[in-house]
Amino acid sequence: MDSLALFCTGALLICGLYWFVCLLGPAEQKGKRAVHLSGGSISAEKVQDNYKQYWSFFRRPKEIETADKVPDFVDTFYNLVTDIYEWGWGQSFHFSPSIPGKSHRDATRLHEEMAVDLIEVKPGDRILDVGCGVGGPMRAIAAHSRAKVVGITINEYQVNRARLHNKKAGLDSLCEVVCGNFLEMPFQDNSFDGAYSIEATCHAPKLEQVYAEVFRVLKPGSLYVSYEWVTTDKYRADNPEHVEVIQGIERGDALPGLRSYLDIAETAKKVGFEVVKEKDLAKPPALPWWTRLKMGRIAYWRNHLLVTVLAAIGIAPKGTVDVHEMLFKTADYLTRGGDSGIFSPMHMILLRKPEVHPSKS
Repeated sequence: MDSLALFCTGALLICGLYWFVCLLGPAEQKGKRAVHLSGGSISAEKVQDNYKQYWSFFRRPKEIETADKVPDFVDTFYNLVTDIYEWGWGQSFHFSPSIPGKSHRDATRLHEEMAVDLIEVKPGDRILDVGCGVGGPMRAIAAHSRAKVVGITINEYQVNRARLHNKKAGLDSLCEVVCGNFLEMPFQDNSFDGAYSIEATCHAPKLEQVYAEVFRVLKPGSLYVSYEWVTTDKYRADNPEHVEVIQGIERGDALPGLRSYLDIAETAKKVGFEVVKEKDLAKPPALPWWTRLKMGRIAYWRNHLLVTVLAAIGIAPKGTVDVHEMLFKTADYLTRGGDSGIFSPMHMILLRKPEVHPSKS
């Protein structure tokens, strides 16, 4: 009996370890397995150094306010976090309001489909995804609208991941991914029938710069919708707790500085857009977008234990544990921002590039 009990215990441990390491977060759903975590385009031995480099930006705050420094800052961040995001969250790097009776995955898809519905594109239209990540929204939007979506991201590793996912989904004929800076986009003037950005322009040092670029590449009369990260009317700059939460979000998400909701429409008008609609999609009757973060705390601890083990035995790069811990802390700041109502990741603004009218002689 002792031998049988030992055998059964050993078999159970081996099966449990296999599930914990290999099956936790299936690739079909998450896009990444735990044993394949990497530092993106950063070589494994340099992940820890790049993590330290990322934090060094916050010791020189003036540098992350300048346009020439931000691309490296954001690129480093996404090299560090892309695999962890895919593994622990999914292929759509954004939030969405909870919907009764719907899974987080379905709620995310509906949030993405709403963006393309707002810009009123037709099948075959050419539209721009401003800050596409690994292309989760792009694929949902292409499948829903049958428009041809061109995504731009500054991170080369994300470009490769997005192309891989597009091909696996059978959507590579509708989805194109370009590596570039959305402050200086490699596209011709007046070349897109519509555009959207989902929680991406928060990385721009100046919102005016990215809005001006989107305005330039849109055809006259076309629509652009953006879901913006903002501080709300409940935020008080003289409240130390509010400041702590907002700074925690900024440090953990590679943000040069969160903007007030009041700045969004004014910035859009400044570059020439007409404001069609503006609404904070996080406000009631919408259900909390941060519910998923609260529900995922046990999973965070479980995943952190796994990352620690994988790093200790040399499967995950050194520094991965630090990055995962940073994201765990950031999730707490995001939850506090949502609970208190001082932060929204889905301040929606719908804009139109005016039609060009021929001048009267």
